[in-house]
Amino acid sequence: METLRSIVVLIHLVGFATLFGAWVVELVGQRRVTRIMHWGLGIALVAGLALSAPWGLDHDLNYAKIGIKLVILVIIGGLLGAGAGRLRKSGSVPAGIFWPIGILTLVNAGLAVIWR
Repeated sequence: METLRSIVVLIHLVGFATLFGAWVVELVGQRRVTRIMHWGLGIALVAGLALSAPWGLDHDLNYAKIGIKLVILVIIGGLLGAGAGRLRKSGSVPAGIFWPIGILTLVNAGLAVIWR
């Protein structure tokens, strides 16, 4: 069971890396929202929800941490949707939408690492 959980953690990390990596690439490039960001968000969400299941652990899960991380993920999803809409409409993503995507993604990863 621990091996399966470790595989799900790896998939969750791949989702984060995909989202944040795509954001960094666009930071250097055209500053737009891409489909890869959406895929990374979806992978991180599905794997994160799977990780929030009890899995037969010997300790309790931190539901406050899980809830805060989920709220941040929903906000990132909203920003990605708004950014994609703005990109289709005007051809660019405003800085007020683009920057929070990367910052909140990094905050979410920081919460996972720092908050035990």
